Amino acid sequence: MKVCIVGAGAIGGWIGAPLAAAGVEVSAMARGETLAALKTHGWRLQTADGLVQGPVAGASALASDLGVQDLVIIAVKGQALASVAQGLAPLLGPQTLVLPAMNGVPWWFCKSLPELEQPLDSVDPGGLIERLIPFEKVLGCVVHASTTVAEPGLVRHKGGNGLIVGEPGGGRSDRAQRVVDLLARGGFDVTCSDNVRQAIWYKLWGNLTMNPVSALTGATTDRILGDPLVRDFCSQAMVEAQIIGARLGCPIAEAPTARHAVTAKMGPFKTSMLQDAEAGRQLELDGIVSVVHEIGGRLGVAMPSIGGLLGLTRLMARGRGLYPEAKP
Repeated sequence: MKVCIVGAGAIGGWIGAPLAAAGVEVSAMARGETLAALKTHGWRLQTADGLVQGPVAGASALASDLGVQDLVIIAVKGQALASVAQGLAPLLGPQTLVLPAMNGVPWWFCKSLPELEQPLDSVDPGGLIERLIPFEKVLGCVVHASTTVAEPGLVRHKGGNGLIVGEPGGGRSDRAQRVVDLLARGGFDVTCSDNVRQAIWYKLWGNLTMNPVSALTGATTDRILGDPLVRDFCSQAMVEAQIIGARLGCPIAEAPTARHAVTAKMGPFKTSMLQDAEAGRQLELDGIVSVVHEIGGRLGVAMPSIGGLLGLTRLMARGRGLYPEAKP
């Protein structure tokens, strides 16, 4: 199976290196110093057990240089996807599958829900991505891993090794199982889910609050959960998200306090949004918070906590040049 990873950063490199080391033909769409490093060194992943390295089958900033693939894994930030999607056509043949390994709610999430059929403006303004990446090619994916870019082309694995893959519309399929089997060759703890939308919403449920609150305050997760007022505010936002999820067919029976306990056991850490804020990078706010607010609004769900969290984080980010200004 020919695989192309679009975006050879922290997640793309984490997936690409073990697959290439296992003998899978893995190419990359990348730019700048990352592209140069891939051409020189191939795929590289630093783990606790040493360096995992594998050959790159091809590397270019242009999809036309790489040709049609069997599997395209998209591992870019949500805010970059609309631009990236416009250059993917040469990778996509009649049988090509697309696996978005990204944070937050994907553009296709509400595709099969009658009352939410229209594209989600927060993650796919005007439905551009939906037109460029046909729904029938997509498999859903959830990533459970902590990784960072040590230097261009070199990813450091910090923890977690999980991937969940499934059909966007639910159920099992041979094609999803083939992708699961392929990823298993790379040593990932990969699961084939018959309800990947539920898995996506459950992961989002935790990220919805920890990410923006950390970016707003500069606090690590232990300090966020250690402040009872902030912890209760997070819980209120999570309850609102549970109400929305239940309307979407993604119910969460767990109490927010139980999820907080899981986060607390992970020890102090900086969320990805806080790391982006500190590095002066654009915040991945739309796929994690804005989209939840949009979906809830379409469903008529009251969201005072989610709305306040979105507004405050967006205002902070715009003031620091980390989020686009509102269009006139």
